[in-house]
Amino acid sequence: MFSSFFETARNSPFRTPFGRVQCDAANSNAVDPQPVEGRQIAAAAAAVPVAADHSTSCEFGSTKYFALCGIGGILSCGTTHTFVVPLDLVKCRLQVDPAKYKNLVHGFKVTVAEEGARGLAKGWFPTLLGYSAQGLCKFGLYEVFKVKYADIIGEENAYLYRTSLYLAASASAEFFADIALSPFEAAKVKIQTVPGFANNFREAVPKMLKEEGVNAFYKGLVPLWMRQIPYTMMKFACFERTVELLYKYVVPKPRADCSKGEQLVVTFAAGYIAGVFCAVVSHPADVVVSKLNQTKGASAASIAKSLGFMGMWNGLTPRIIMIGTLTALQWFIYDGVKVALGIPRPPPPEMPASLKAKQKGN
Repeated sequence: MFSSFFETARNSPFRTPFGRVQCDAANSNAVDPQPVEGRQIAAAAAAVPVAADHSTSCEFGSTKYFALCGIGGILSCGTTHTFVVPLDLVKCRLQVDPAKYKNLVHGFKVTVAEEGARGLAKGWFPTLLGYSAQGLCKFGLYEVFKVKYADIIGEENAYLYRTSLYLAASASAEFFADIALSPFEAAKVKIQTVPGFANNFREAVPKMLKEEGVNAFYKGLVPLWMRQIPYTMMKFACFERTVELLYKYVVPKPRADCSKGEQLVVTFAAGYIAGVFCAVVSHPADVVVSKLNQTKGASAASIAKSLGFMGMWNGLTPRIIMIGTLTALQWFIYDGVKVALGIPRPPPPEMPASLKAKQKGN
């Protein structure tokens, strides 16, 4: 089975991860591409398995491609954030009430003692809805912006300035993703951090509307941008470059020669490395978001002033554990969905032939 994957991979004519690849095994009149010397591409990007498994075609950069990537984002973000709700709940309580919840272990003990084991699941429903919506926009729009920005700046610049391309595409995607997330995040924090306010999403929404109106759901949007945009820029750029470096310096064989499982292991490792950096750069804004959604009538500036510099690092350790694990799992699931659905998975970028020719000429 995998031998046919690798044969197709070796014959790919595409030289950058930003070109277009046609996946359509049903087209019997298609001309087989000529081999390109030294080219390696992931087996999951092969054309034949997509059509054979799903009787459909998908083109890299097409509307269907972006839609399927969005589905991958829903599955990767919605499921993983819901899975770590207990850790997220204790982390939020450490941030807003460090006097009561002294550390991670103590936070779990106090929560279970006061509310039982079920108390650790508080806020799971808005978490599932909110981060599914965010994942749809985050991953789906990232792929959109990455392709569109690469088209604007051209193939050579897309390679030379690929880190900047990743940063710009991820920041643009997260801007819209946070608009989708904000109402659910506000409700989740209220449920988790305000004792007696509400036991579930259904109870929280009408209370929030009655007390503060629609502003209750979006007052945390700006600090959410401050938290999530740097986080996402680090998440995507660090992941993309880490994958590139792992295949170049750590993995002992070319990516095309790696099995599907081996490729996913690399994905998980790169995701965890990226997650640690994500947690650190976005943590102060995360603390402000938690306090802001907990406190009625407060502003981001007043919360930051009251916390002070050290106060904005409350709960960092559990957040590193949570975000590192989350990010690794998200990339693992997202890449796994791409494999399962036969979505094109371009390999790490390599220098375009035109740029190589220019360098030789110099």
